[in-house]
Amino acid sequence: MKTSDSQAYQDKKAFLDKILTIYGRNAVLEALQDETIEIHKLHLSDSNKAAPVLSQMISLAKERDIEVAYHDKQTLSRISKNAKQDQGVALDIMLPHSADIETFMAEDDAYKVIALDGVTNPQNLGMIIRSCAAGQIDAILIPTKGNAQISPLVIKASAGTLFRLPVLKTPNLKRALESMQKQGATLYTLDSDAPKNYKETNYPPCSIFVLGNESSGVSPEIRALCGHSISIPMQRGVESLNVAVTAALLAFMD
Repeated sequence: MKTSDSQAYQDKKAFLDKILTIYGRNAVLEALQDETIEIHKLHLSDSNKAAPVLSQMISLAKERDIEVAYHDKQTLSRISKNAKQDQGVALDIMLPHSADIETFMAEDDAYKVIALDGVTNPQNLGMIIRSCAAGQIDAILIPTKGNAQISPLVIKASAGTLFRLPVLKTPNLKRALESMQKQGATLYTLDSDAPKNYKETNYPPCSIFVLGNESSGVSPEIRALCGHSISIPMQRGVESLNVAVTAALLAFMD
């Protein structure tokens, strides 16, 4: 019985890991209008007053055979996780390429991953996702705490590429990186004083590039895990680059 319950829990967790919930009437309507986005469920507050935009949402959901669920305000706020800004609506979107870390490592014996450590600006996150999807990055690792989370603003900044790139989520970045390291991954940080140029480094089959907070960089505990650092040569006295620009350079390495 315990084994069955455990498997059921794992299956449910795996399913939920593939769901992204967005909120706000404009964001939800735009997602419903985009038929390339796979949608699981539309959530509405039963206290919403009648409005053309809500009628349009319901009509689109019916046309696409999407389940519509009604909730009281409190329940909807638990789903949206943003009672102040959800405007009485939320939408569950399927992320087709999302996977847990164990599954990703089991399926790929060679990969380049960008891991984010405290990147808090949603626009930066969106641009990082866009560059990684366009370049030669196989997945992006995002902690569920202390980092910008996938939101309507991130989706907009990514120009929809979020749905084309594997997104690995973790509640604890340090443990996730340690696990991947034990499986043979090599961790890199960016350091302007590092002797190795990022273009001239020979990378092993499994490489993870850790990018840190926009102001303070990679946290000390994560930096302590990373045994290697690489530099991006800069001229005219420029000391650092925006984290999204750095991600783009790494994504398009030969």
